[in-house]
Amino acid sequence: QVQIVESGGGLVQTGGSLKLSCAASGRSASSLPMGWFRQAPGKEREFVAAVSYNGGSTAYQNSVEPRFTISRDSATNTVYLQLNNLQPADTAVYYCAVGRGRYYTMLARSEDGYDYWGQGTQVTVSS
Repeated sequence: QVQIVESGGGLVQTGGSLKLSCAASGRSASSLPMGWFRQAPGKEREFVAAVSYNGGSTAYQNSVEPRFTISRDSATNTVYLQLNNLQPADTAVYYCAVGRGRYYTMLARSEDGYDYWGQGTQVTVSS
């Protein structure tokens, strides 16, 4: 089993920044890819970004690059999502997820590629 703890959401004004954190532990979590998804009110959950087990490979949704940056601290197995130049359209609950495929560097962009999910953290951008 994998445990996930997210933090860092909040309320910011348009153009502001936030940094989300996701710490994953247990069952080989450090050897698995991790990703961030988000779900806005009335919309389906969508892929935001993902990172390989060693931080060497990353993937982003087109609409967030280059404003968002995903990174990974292997020592603590914590994944960060730096959100810059936030827009009202970025308002959503952001979910951290742990994928499958130990030491795999190909990154899934669909929910099907992830087995464990955090509880979500709210990001609200005011206009």
